[in-house]
Amino acid sequence: MDEHPESAPEPAAGSLDRRAELSEFLRTRRARLRPEDVGLPDFGRHRRVPGLRREELAQLAGVSVAYYTRLEQGNGRNVSAEVLDSIARALRLSDAEHAHLTHLAKPKQHKKKQAARTEQVRGAVRQLLDSIEVPAYVSGRRSDILAWNRMAAALFGDWAELPAQERNWARLIFLRPEYRDLFHPWEQKATDVVAYLRMDAGCHPDDPRLSALVGELSVRSEEFRRLWATHDVKEKSYGVKHVHHPLVGDLALHFEAFPLSDGTDQVLMTYHAEPGSPSAEALRLLGSWGADATRAGSGSQDHKPVPPRQP
Repeated sequence: MDEHPESAPEPAAGSLDRRAELSEFLRTRRARLRPEDVGLPDFGRHRRVPGLRREELAQLAGVSVAYYTRLEQGNGRNVSAEVLDSIARALRLSDAEHAHLTHLAKPKQHKKKQAARTEQVRGAVRQLLDSIEVPAYVSGRRSDILAWNRMAAALFGDWAELPAQERNWARLIFLRPEYRDLFHPWEQKATDVVAYLRMDAGCHPDDPRLSALVGELSVRSEEFRRLWATHDVKEKSYGVKHVHHPLVGDLALHFEAFPLSDGTDQVLMTYHAEPGSPSAEALRLLGSWGADATRAGSGSQDHKPVPPRQP
């Protein structure tokens, strides 16, 4: 199954080093596995590094040690899908991780102008947002927040008050203190945001805005640097988020991700509560406040705001 990987070209200015990304991703995935995890004997020999050795991984994948070593050094331009599948199975990669490995090893060609231009949300999607009665927003590349409804503003804060470049989940989570109090646990939300950003970086390593964002956050946030170094990736999916809102307290909300099938990287995100639950009642109250909910709840803890009168 061996081939002869070729060296990747040097990265362009303003882009992430795909060769380094591939190398570190494979190394970190290998480091998290132990011999007993994959059915190999462990004779108790001293291991200089955690996880599987390169020769053990190569054995599992059915490739030579020399070949796998070259690939882990980032030299994989002509690697086949068959070899990548074998390595993904040996590393026990998730579907998202498998896709990320493929993006790094066999990148698609993207027009540079596509990465640089401002993303636009279709008018029909904006109309859909306005008709949804639960918090909902559209995110784009780099986890930029592109459009949202009044319920999202009530739950997460009025993003209209922020400059457009600040409407980004990574910036909000790592650079704005109020978002540390909004999500519980904050660490899980931060981990997810970085994993989404890593997935995006694998798809668009030549995006200068993404490279600039990663560089800025790496300088300004030690926590971002730590999470970025794990090379964990994740696709937006579904689950439960716990939010502590300054006005209505704790909410348990189910979130769903709906990728838009219009050739963009945009995703519609919705949040809803179990019918009849305290969280559902809290959302109803937030709906009566609208975008003023966060501003009202951000005042003194000793002053509890009074909900607006119903007409």
